Amino acid sequence: MTWILLAILGYITLAVVFVLDKLILTESLDKPVVYTFYSTIFMFGALLAWPFGVELLVGIDWFWALASGLGFGFGMWAMFIAVKAGEASHVNPFIGAIITIVTFGLAAAFLGESLTTLQVQGMLVLAASTLLLAFFNERGFTGFNKSYMWGIAAAVLFAISHTTAKHLYDLYPFLTGFVWTRATSGLVGILALLYPSVWKTFRKSKKQKNKKSKKQNLAKQHVVGVVVMAKVLSVVGVVLIQLAIALGSVTLVNALVGAQYALMFVLIYLLTKFAPKLFKETFSRSEIAVQTVAIILVVIGSALFVV
Repeated sequence: MTWILLAILGYITLAVVFVLDKLILTESLDKPVVYTFYSTIFMFGALLAWPFGVELLVGIDWFWALASGLGFGFGMWAMFIAVKAGEASHVNPFIGAIITIVTFGLAAAFLGESLTTLQVQGMLVLAASTLLLAFFNERGFTGFNKSYMWGIAAAVLFAISHTTAKHLYDLYPFLTGFVWTRATSGLVGILALLYPSVWKTFRKSKKQKNKKSKKQNLAKQHVVGVVVMAKVLSVVGVVLIQLAIALGSVTLVNALVGAQYALMFVLIYLLTKFAPKLFKETFSRSEIAVQTVAIILVVIGSALFVV
């Protein structure tokens, strides 16, 4: 079916975006606040849709739009910190699983949504996969570290953003809810401007340039292009998934997110093996086996939501 193909293509694109995020944060923008600025400030561009029938919100709905936008922006900030501190192949699936669980809790409490028995079982399977993804690396089982703390913070913020956005989508046309919940994320970009590391990226420093290696200078020169590529691919991925939702089942489309995590792990493994100078994470045979099992559990857990 067409919507399945669109969803898979969308998640494949977002898997590439996650890898690019890690590459940028590792090689070029070593401060997550800088990447947060570039990821949020352009969201004010959503206001360009104003002439196409965007409505003004009413009363407290402005608060919900602000909560959604700021939740999304600060969620990205926390996610970038988590990815910088940890490994993308562990952190991102961990965040995804926590988002699913927290979003259900918030939706049940504030939107009146409920799960079937099979869907509850799916939640338990996702929780099991989260433990494997979070606490197993090339050295075996490891303890909780700050990357996962930031990951939880990111997941909670994203869950708040999704839940409040859903509330607005139930009250207003999709375009109206989308514009106000995305444009308000741009406020996080303005806040990021308060950090010297952000506005210093607008000018070149000869002193810093002399200290950096040739490889680092090259990465710095191309960072804007890579950031733009990541953001363009991110938009493409979201559009493809939204098209899939429009043509098929939103629940089934969301259940296919496991494909994103599976491909992300494969991409990271292939880059580590064949292009370690570009991107490298450490893997052991036991880690590969456990991550494979965890990803399978993510897929099974997601599938149980739609059985």
